[in-house]
Amino acid sequence: MTSHEFLDLLIRWVHLIAGIMWIGNSMLFNWLDRNLEKVAGREKEVGYEGKLWMVHSGGFYEVEKRQLAPGELPANLHWFKWQNFTTWASGISLLIVVYYLNGGAYLIDPAVRALGLPQAITISVLCLATAWVVYHSLWRLLGDAAPKVAGLLSVAALLGSSFALTQLFSGRAAYLHVGVLLGTVMTGNVWFVIVPSQRMLVAATQSGQEQDYALNQRAKQRSIHNNYMTFPLLFIMLSNHFPGTYSHPLNWLVLFVVMFGGAGIRHFMNVRYSVRSTAAWLWPMVGIAVVTTALLFGLTARPGVAATPQLPPVQFADVHQIIRTRCVACHSAQPSEPMFPVAPTGVMFDSPEQILILAPRIKERAVVTRTMPFINKTGMADEERALIGRWVDEGARGP
Repeated sequence: MTSHEFLDLLIRWVHLIAGIMWIGNSMLFNWLDRNLEKVAGREKEVGYEGKLWMVHSGGFYEVEKRQLAPGELPANLHWFKWQNFTTWASGISLLIVVYYLNGGAYLIDPAVRALGLPQAITISVLCLATAWVVYHSLWRLLGDAAPKVAGLLSVAALLGSSFALTQLFSGRAAYLHVGVLLGTVMTGNVWFVIVPSQRMLVAATQSGQEQDYALNQRAKQRSIHNNYMTFPLLFIMLSNHFPGTYSHPLNWLVLFVVMFGGAGIRHFMNVRYSVRSTAAWLWPMVGIAVVTTALLFGLTARPGVAATPQLPPVQFADVHQIIRTRCVACHSAQPSEPMFPVAPTGVMFDSPEQILILAPRIKERAVVTRTMPFINKTGMADEERALIGRWVDEGARGP
């Protein structure tokens, strides 16, 4: 394992663990808020919001939410903030290790936009910083007076940014940047709105002053925003394993559909405790899931194979020559491509037997999704891709 690969693995592991902890906390506390019950006789108590009972790990838990009176701060108070910071910091580290290093190989696709590495990194950094500034400014200006307007403008800005990124970077990098953009906004909400409001809440209580409930409500508003961004972000984290999404000619539209669908499903999961009947939230959620799935399948479905004139069978020798010229630089026991000192995912084409075993996968990546060769670094021509596709369709005969 190279040092670069080891660093990638280590940071990715930390990112996954911290992300599970952060998102788990977010979902748990939003669930708690929606399930609090008023205890008889305490409905009019100032600062009292309710409590609930839970059973887990062999015992019962009693959870109560209320605002503390001045000077009532407990000796031990647990905060939830470092999971978020660790998730974001490790995510930014992965962005640097995977996309900025190695000459920006995963970041830049000449077929999309011929960017230089300094130019691409500058666009990347500015995009992330600008996203937070625009979002935060919108909600500072309109969040209290016109939250619906702020919401619509925020969604429009997200969609515009997503489309622009797919026109600048490789499909995989564009999706990843939308994810990092969402993660940056979510982290900004935590450290510039939620945590400061909590610090003021604690400081006021500690010093014997009344609490500013407007700060509490603003923090809760941003927490809800983070909650809605969770499902789209989780899809983006998985998308690099599915080139049929990010390599699609309309990859931006695929991403729009999934983001809207994920946020819509999250919405009805949130409101299910505030409606009177199960049908009021379940069927709309199922409807959104069905429509999202149908649109996603319809967009990414492969067209049928058009009838072609009768052609002589493709010879293995011709396919073998294409693979040796276009693929073996990376996919070999001893790669000659400096960026990949070890064959990616262990796939090697050194012998005819290895090629024959992986024939369906070769067609999938080189012909269907066209994500191999990597950023078409070796210049595989359309005619060569078509020849490989015909060879597989004809049964992938060997030498």
